[in-house]
Amino acid sequence: MTYQDPISDADRADARVIWDFHQMGHELKPCSAAIALGSLDLGVATAAADLYHDGMFPKVVFTGDTSTATRARFPRGEATHYREHALCLGVPNEAILLEPKATNTGQNIGFSREVLENTGIAVSTLLLISMPYMQRRAYATCRKLWPEVEPVCVSQHMPYDEYVRTHDDEKQLIEMLMGDLDRVMDYPKRGFAVEQHVPGRVRDAFDRLRSRGYDTWLLPA
Repeated sequence: MTYQDPISDADRADARVIWDFHQMGHELKPCSAAIALGSLDLGVATAAADLYHDGMFPKVVFTGDTSTATRARFPRGEATHYREHALCLGVPNEAILLEPKATNTGQNIGFSREVLENTGIAVSTLLLISMPYMQRRAYATCRKLWPEVEPVCVSQHMPYDEYVRTHDDEKQLIEMLMGDLDRVMDYPKRGFAVEQHVPGRVRDAFDRLRSRGYDTWLLPA
């Protein structure tokens, strides 16, 4: 179905259901290291800087090349732009590790693991810093690819309506929420992530939004 403008109150209500589901609700605590996952949101690097200054980790890996969604915003790569932003926010260069090649979440985790291991950092707990709606997929991917560590997922803390005001295009944001949920549900079958329970109300919200045409970032059928 073709997307119908404007975005309705019902659409936003369903988007909030999915938004809330993507939040893991982990208790923040100091970790052995952090990984800041590449994305189109510079707020990930802001969150990393705030958490560093709060003493939550000694080293952070900024990870990410570019993608269709980020190439215009971060032409020199997500990790590079994250690093520059964190330096401007007072994170010392010696606290930053760079992983500039990853193009998906699995590579974000796997390549960053290699960087940390090659640096000799022993990791038992890992702070995963991401966009708010990427927490659950990051968690599931990490548990699959690096089961020895305990992941703690964190983002800039804000509700859906506040996050929308930081985003250029609400329709695109809803479609990205949908895309992440699609992957949370589908990737375990492909061996990319661990299985997670998705409540019926979340699946129902997904189905309604898909029927309304919010499908640009869904996986191919």
